[in-house]
Amino acid sequence: MTQAPTPTADTVRRLVRSLLKEGTGDAAGPEIRPASPGADPTTWLVGSRHVLRLALDREAAVRQRRELRLRELVRPHVPVAVPTSVAHGEWAPGLTYTLDTRMPGAPGTENKVSAIGEADLSGLLTGLHEIPVRQAETLGVPRTAPRSLETLRRTAEEAAGRLAAADEFDAERLRQLTRPAAVQLGAQPSAAVLVHHALTGDHLVVSADGRVRGVLGWDGSVVGDPAEDIAGLALAVGSPAAVRAATLAGYGARICLRGLWLARCDAIVRLAARLDGRGTTPLPVLRSWLRNAWEAILLERVTDVDPEL
Repeated sequence: MTQAPTPTADTVRRLVRSLLKEGTGDAAGPEIRPASPGADPTTWLVGSRHVLRLALDREAAVRQRRELRLRELVRPHVPVAVPTSVAHGEWAPGLTYTLDTRMPGAPGTENKVSAIGEADLSGLLTGLHEIPVRQAETLGVPRTAPRSLETLRRTAEEAAGRLAAADEFDAERLRQLTRPAAVQLGAQPSAAVLVHHALTGDHLVVSADGRVRGVLGWDGSVVGDPAEDIAGLALAVGSPAAVRAATLAGYGARICLRGLWLARCDAIVRLAARLDGRGTTPLPVLRSWLRNAWEAILLERVTDVDPEL
């Protein structure tokens, strides 16, 4: 099998110059630089107005083609901006690219989401819920089964012990999630919706006043458990804001609590794995996720969860 080429700054520069016909007065074209050290060589900033994303293998190319179609489906349903592609095609045989317009604002890791921004997140969750699942699946969006919260709870219990030994977490806090509560917070397969599935701070574009202006990273979207997006927001913006946004979107106590505990268990498991030398997410990010997920909320009566919620 032929190995896929690795894009370089020269590769990107030649591609960009062929796409952007506007005269810049600079024979070299706009400035090209990696979006971040970790993003190189897949994501490049092109001047101040564009972002170029490259697929490095055939599977990534399939996801990118699907993402372009999905963004058009999502756009009219949500109150926040979705990336717009000004050019797309193949940068190498079978490997795709998309040149997107850059959104104004900063990542959610830099700007804090305000109360009005929570309403933006609520509108996002509402819009995703309203999109017909059949339309998303027609585009090739995969359907995924909901995770077992009880299985995740058991994994988190073991990981919490390792974090306690490293003085990173009080393992007693996890005892709030009992086995009966985890069972009661099981997902309902009939509730499947279009799920962004990667609502991290890096994928939220937030303005200086805390409004959520856009959402990036739609290539991993699935049809599945809406609690996964609530969990993602709990890690990114904190549990209280995530639960308030989900409640405003019409989600009841059961699914909000499920999302909360998915986030809390995930944060424990991921930090423990990183301390064991597995994974690449920076420790400061994982510690921030742990703090955000374990912020207290008013809805926390997990041991008294009513099966009718």
